[in-house]
Order: sequence, then structure tokens, then C-alpha cells
Amino acid sequence: MRYILVLIVALVFCACQNKSDQKTLTLGTYRAVLEVQDNEELPFNFEVTSPQTLKIYNAEEVIEIDEVTYRNDSIFIMAPVFEGYFAGVFEGNHLKGSFIKESLDRVVPFTAEFNNNNRFIGTSEASQNVSGIWETVFSQGITEDEYIAKGIFKQDGDKVTGTFRTTTGDYRYLEGVMDGDTMKLSTFDGAHAFLFTAKVTDSTMEGNFYSGNHWKEPFVAKRNDNYELPSANDLTFLKEGYDSIDFTFPNTKGEMVSLKDDRFKDKVVIVQIMGTWCPNCLDESKYYAYFYNNNKDKDIEIVALAFEYAKTKEIAFNRINRLKSRIGIDYPILLAQYGSSDKEKAQEKLPMLNHVLSYPTSIFIDKTGNVRKIHTGFNGPATGEKYTEFKTEFEGFVSDLLEE
Repeated sequence: MRYILVLIVALVFCACQNKSDQKTLTLGTYRAVLEVQDNEELPFNFEVTSPQTLKIYNAEEVIEIDEVTYRNDSIFIMAPVFEGYFAGVFEGNHLKGSFIKESLDRVVPFTAEFNNNNRFIGTSEASQNVSGIWETVFSQGITEDEYIAKGIFKQDGDKVTGTFRTTTGDYRYLEGVMDGDTMKLSTFDGAHAFLFTAKVTDSTMEGNFYSGNHWKEPFVAKRNDNYELPSANDLTFLKEGYDSIDFTFPNTKGEMVSLKDDRFKDKVVIVQIMGTWCPNCLDESKYYAYFYNNNKDKDIEIVALAFEYAKTKEIAFNRINRLKSRIGIDYPILLAQYGSSDKEKAQEKLPMLNHVLSYPTSIFIDKTGNVRKIHTGFNGPATGEKYTEFKTEFEGFVSDLLEE
């Protein structure tokens, strides 16, 4: 796979180098398609606003891209914050190439058709309506992989939007169609490419979830307007005999940082377990950066622990610095692990926790150094009211800790 990846990049770089005229993106809309398993297509739309900028659309989400470079008939589009990028060549006004994540040795073929703003191309009028709440189980019956979720959808004609919330986060802004009795939803956020397809009746759905071209799992769901997931505050906890946590990891300057440092003494501290590769972590980091920048005058600190799958320490630190600069994070991000984002290995770095179940996870510490709450996962803006509820709960709880 590493050889194939290098070959793809080399071929794209070398394409048509004898041409003198520089080809650039044509302004307008495009329909991009990533190839996934089972000959399924994972589509999303983007709009080119200038030769160096474009916008990716997922329902209400707009992702702005400003790292577009050219070399003869080749184009490179870098995802914001994340490491993934598109390497392609021009075919007239269209594009063809691969979406590449080098650290994971993943290559996904893609095409992009100019002047096409359709996402999915339906063949039949919608015969079902999925608006409402769906009690969902992924990988049902597969003991180690089974997990629950809450589907939340809105349908207008044949257009469908919504998301799946799990106990550890959400599956982003999903957008798609009801094609006859088949639901098709997709999202692309620069890190994750998700496709959901399902056959739907008035009260059930059954289908498959695809992530890129490397993952597929089944899911089933039933209507249940009263369904709720377990509390995110009860999933991760300190092992018996612990009431606090401790760690020492390097910051981006190579300095070792510990919770015992003067910076954190007699303050409310939020420890964020995260990764620069994680979209839910990005959503949480944006909110934490905003909150921290507006509350620096109070006795509060945030410190993030990054668990990176980058293969070298240098690459990991580069990605941390990129995240900090792109979204304006002023609190420290420490490198807790590189070479793997495995949750079991992460738990070894924080042995006082029963487990690291999710990226992100937030640990709330009071002014005396005691852990008061651990919140697993993060429900971002795609979850609507749940995101608003989280912010209200977060700010209220932090305020209470500050007043103690």
C-alpha cells in the first residue's frame, strides 16, 4: 500500500509537465464521488469560489478549503486541519484522482464532475418518510462490535438530513435522499467519508454503514420517539481507590507539562483527551477554544492530551501546531502518544481510568485536584438541540466549580 500511495503521488506530480499553460479549477459547483465497497458511491458537493478556495457542503455544514495547489495538469486539495488530501488530474473541467491519508496508508479513488450540484441521483419518488427518532443498533449480534445509536432525521419531499448519535459522539451532518424505499445519506468532512444506505418501512430500517473504502458494518433501526442514549457522564470513571489523575507529557516546544505545575494549582482544570485526526474532537476544540479565550480572567485552565496515529513525533507535533493555528487554540496541547490512536494503549497512559472509550473525552477537575465529572464523547453542531444542551450544561457545571 505504501508503494501504491507513493506511485499515485508521483504520477500526479509528473502528469503533463511539458504543458506551459497552467490549468486551474473552473469556478462553480462540482459533484465529487468516492468509491467505497460493494460498488457503492459516496457523493458530496463542493463549490469553487476561486482557483485557491472552495467550499464543501454537508446539509447545514460549510467547510472552507484554502489550501489548493497546482502543478501543470495536477491538483492537490488539502483538508482543513486534518492530514487527508486529494491528488488529482484534470480531465477537461472534471477531476480524477485519489483521496489520500498517508499515516494510515489509505487511498480512495475519486472523481469530481463540474457543473453538477446533485448529491444523490434518485430514480424513484420517495415512498417512505424517515422523519423522527430511530432506535438503532450497529453490528447487531457481533458481540465485540455491537453498539447503540439514536437516529435523528428530517425529510422534505425526497430530501433527507440528520445524523446518528452514538454514546461517544455523532456521525456528522448527513445529507441525502429517499429513493423509493431506500435511504441514502453521506458526508465528507476532510477526515471521514461516511455513507449510509438502508431499506425503510414505516417503522423499521435495515442497511449498511460505509466508512471510506476500508470499513463496512450493518445496522438496524426501529421508530421510537422516546428513545434516549445512556448519559455521557456515566460511561468513563476513575477506578476504585483514585480520586484524581496525574500525567506528564511534552508540549509543542518540547517542555514537559504536568498537572502538578503551578499553572494548574488552585484552578478548575478541564483535561481534553483528543486527536487532531478526529472530527468530533475538532468540534469540541472549537468550542473549548472559544470558551477559554472568553474566560481567561477566571481560575480555569484547559489542557489537551493528543493521541496521534502520525508515525513520527515530528509529524504529530506539526499536526498539533496546525490545529492550534487554524482554529486559534491558546491552551496547551500535549503529545501523549504517537504511532497509534489505539484506545487500549491510551488507557495505559492514564491507568486511573476504567477505559478510554472515546475521542474526545473530557475530565473535569476541581480546585482541590479532585475529579468531579468525566464526559465521554461530544455531540457537535450536527446534533442541534443536544449540542445546545451540552453547552448549557458545560457552562453551568464549570461555573459551579469556579464558585466553590
